[in-house]
Amino acid sequence: MNFLRGVMGGQSAGPQHTEAETIQKLCDRVASSTLLDDRRNAVRALKSLSKKYRLEVGIQAMEHLIHVLQTDRSDSEIIGYALDTLFNIISNDEEDEVDDLEEENSTRQSEDLGSQFTEIFIKQQENVTLLLSLLEDFDFHVRWPGVKLLTSLLKHLGPQVQQIILVSPMGVSRLMDLLADSREVIRNDGVLLLQALTRSNGAIQKIVAFENAFERLLDIITEEGNSDGGIVVEDCLILLQNLLKNNNSNQNFFKEGSYIQRMKPWFEVGDENSGWSAQKVTNLHLMLQLIRVLVSPTNPPGATSSCQKAMFQCGLLQQLCTILMATGIPADILTETINTVSEVIRGCQVNQDYFASVNAPSNPPRPAIVVLLMSMVNERQPFVLRCAVLYCFQCFLYKNQKGQGEIVSTLLPSTIDATGNSVSAGQLLCGGLFSTDSLSNWCAAVALAHALQENATQKEQLLRVQLATSIGNPPVSLLQQCTNILSQGSKIQTRVGLLMLLCTWLSNCPIAVTHFLHNPANVPFLTGQIAENLGEEEQLVQGLCALLLGISIYFNDNSLENYMKEKLKQLIEKRIGKENFVEKLGFISKHELYSRASQKPQPNFPSPEYMIFDHEFTKLVKELEGVITKAIYKSSEEDKKEEEEKKTLEQHDSIVGHYKNMIREQDLQLEELKQQISTLKCQNEQLQTAVTQQVSQIQQHKDQYNLLKVQLGKDNQHQSSHSDGAQMNGIQPEEIGRLRQEIEELKSNQELLRSQLAEKDSLIEKLKSSQTSPDTNEATASARDSEKIAELKQELATLKSQLNSKSVEITKLQTEKQELLHKTEAFAQSVPVSGESEAAIAAKTTDVEGRLSALLQETKELKNEIKALSEERASIKEQLDSSNSTIVILQNEKNQLEVNIKDSKKEQDDLLVLLADQDQKILSLKDKLKGLGHPEEEEDELESIDQDDEDDEDEDDDKSQGDN
Repeated sequence: MNFLRGVMGGQSAGPQHTEAETIQKLCDRVASSTLLDDRRNAVRALKSLSKKYRLEVGIQAMEHLIHVLQTDRSDSEIIGYALDTLFNIISNDEEDEVDDLEEENSTRQSEDLGSQFTEIFIKQQENVTLLLSLLEDFDFHVRWPGVKLLTSLLKHLGPQVQQIILVSPMGVSRLMDLLADSREVIRNDGVLLLQALTRSNGAIQKIVAFENAFERLLDIITEEGNSDGGIVVEDCLILLQNLLKNNNSNQNFFKEGSYIQRMKPWFEVGDENSGWSAQKVTNLHLMLQLIRVLVSPTNPPGATSSCQKAMFQCGLLQQLCTILMATGIPADILTETINTVSEVIRGCQVNQDYFASVNAPSNPPRPAIVVLLMSMVNERQPFVLRCAVLYCFQCFLYKNQKGQGEIVSTLLPSTIDATGNSVSAGQLLCGGLFSTDSLSNWCAAVALAHALQENATQKEQLLRVQLATSIGNPPVSLLQQCTNILSQGSKIQTRVGLLMLLCTWLSNCPIAVTHFLHNPANVPFLTGQIAENLGEEEQLVQGLCALLLGISIYFNDNSLENYMKEKLKQLIEKRIGKENFVEKLGFISKHELYSRASQKPQPNFPSPEYMIFDHEFTKLVKELEGVITKAIYKSSEEDKKEEEEKKTLEQHDSIVGHYKNMIREQDLQLEELKQQISTLKCQNEQLQTAVTQQVSQIQQHKDQYNLLKVQLGKDNQHQSSHSDGAQMNGIQPEEIGRLRQEIEELKSNQELLRSQLAEKDSLIEKLKSSQTSPDTNEATASARDSEKIAELKQELATLKSQLNSKSVEITKLQTEKQELLHKTEAFAQSVPVSGESEAAIAAKTTDVEGRLSALLQETKELKNEIKALSEERASIKEQLDSSNSTIVILQNEKNQLEVNIKDSKKEQDDLLVLLADQDQKILSLKDKLKGLGHPEEEEDELESIDQDDEDDEDEDDDKSQGDN
């Protein structure tokens, strides 16, 4: 400060020291002084002079200040002074306060000066990068002036600075950290900085959005009190609009991040809304605009539709409708709410249906649509409010055929309330259509035209509407009443509205054209209006009359003889002239307000005088102007050709439609067959899985069966070591006695089988001998052979049945033997192991017995099935044997007999092998009985039983495998 006082004192001491010299000395001191304190004092002095002597400080000191930023980063105080000085040089804030009292030229010079200094600063891109790096310093005296300086740079030369920040590494991410600063001043100025940074730059907008900007901004809005917050909420909302407006990627990210749901608390306003501050009105206005950004008609249809559905699902639309029907809402907020609701429901059937169900809190309750239409046709309501209501009604009917039908139905005689207690939407539209207020006429006509937009059914239904004009006179149709008002020469706005309604009504509806032409006064009125040479104000009406007459020609079905297409064309050529007609038709699209209305769907007019064209009507004009011009110049032959082509096309379309239906049906059939195939595949896979499981289960059972057999052999060996304990048991002698009886029975059965085998051997020998007889006796021998073969087959069948029965008996005996062995095993285990409980042993025994019985049952069922198949095969063979009428059949029987002989030999051999095996087993059983201390005869019988059991089991297994 002493240095500054000396400089300033020296400046006042003599006139030779000017401001420029003082600034020059300070700059020299900054550049040459080696002491940090001297440089800091010089920069502080430059800061104090920079507001008043902005130009001089900027010219002389900017380079030195940038050098300070580069070299003295360790001292936050001098950095802060340098940033403040640069901000004062570049910014116009201080100048603005003075410029308000000065002339406009001075203001422009100040702005140009800031832009020039900004251009000098950013000429070296490293300066902007340096400034971004300084923002990482958490020191308040560095970060805050740095934020203000960068904001000022963006205000002056935004696109250039944006490009430098965009290419700077982590440039945008550094700035996003400002939103997380705990110091509100820096955080709030950081929001202003991001506003300037994201303005009209889609790439930076995407980076900021994906740096979690939505989450941080919504948190700040919530912390500040939503709509009741201060100017910080306003700044955050402006930044959100910058990020979302015309940026489809960010809009989708906002929706997918479920941020729409967080907007609902913004609109939770209380019932007592009399104390609305200006800031709250501004905040709520921006919040409504933010919703409109998400559902704007200019957005892609898919993105708009998804946002509309999300707003309905989270209850945001319901909240907006509550504000719409509330009392005490400021007029501009109410108007913007109507516009917002309009775009939220536009083209979305679910939202439109919900809006149709909303009722106003009146007594009796009235639909919200009716209440809004009452405001639209009331000339005492504000103009902007009436425009908003019209836009809401248009959006409600946009692509909503159900809503269109409901509106038109309120005009039909069957649905009108005869008591007059309630007013319907149709009655309000008719009242506005024929009122004395031209603006109400125009709004009602446009609203009714939207009820007919692209809906031929409602155009035909509206022809049924009848109006009572006065007492004693018959009612007239709505179509006739509209033409009557046109002929009465009302205001231009009224006539334009009615002509737009009639053009929309008659287009693409030949029945309505026929009704219109049926009145003989309509065509002369139109031709008279078109043919006259009127002023510029009437030219638009002439153009609309030409359009209406052209629609009457183009969509004429020639049902009226006097007003066929060709006759109307001749009438135009005689009274108007084709060139003149086309010129008058072109007056519509050449009108100055036509292009303005064609840009946006919302009817946004500065004053009622500009309310001439409707957006949807401009689309209709663009569609019909060219085709009507061509239709006027076409000859009758060309019309006939065109009609024939239309018929051909209709036939072609019908054929194509027929084939399309066939293809569609075939596609359905293919889909059904595919489904059936897939179902069958699934069933097949399930069955294969079940078969695999059953096969695996059978294999497991076999494995368990083999394992049990092995264990049984081990148990028999174990029993021999515990013979003393077994003899002490009272159960074993009884079982052994029973085994003796069974062995005797088996021996007798064995003898019987041997005798049967001997008989079969003798029969085989007889057959062989009979086969060697002379051929002369072949016929007689064949008969005897057949008888013997039959007897042999019967004997074989009885033998097989006996073998099967014996096999079953042997199986039973084997089961009982196994039970006996298990009991002896249990007893043997109970003697050495006293700790094991008898219950556990019994459980194990029961488990094993159960599994063995299940396996034996399955084996028995398989044998029964094999037996049934064998019997069936035997019956077939007997039928074949009975057909012995010819020698060929006898020869076949003879051959079959040889085969049976061979089989019998094989079976005999098998039986002999089985008998040998039985003898071996009987010997083994005798040895075991000797080990148990019994007589040799009993042991031999026990061995024969065991041997027979095992042989029978092996024989059964072989038979089952052979049959399989």
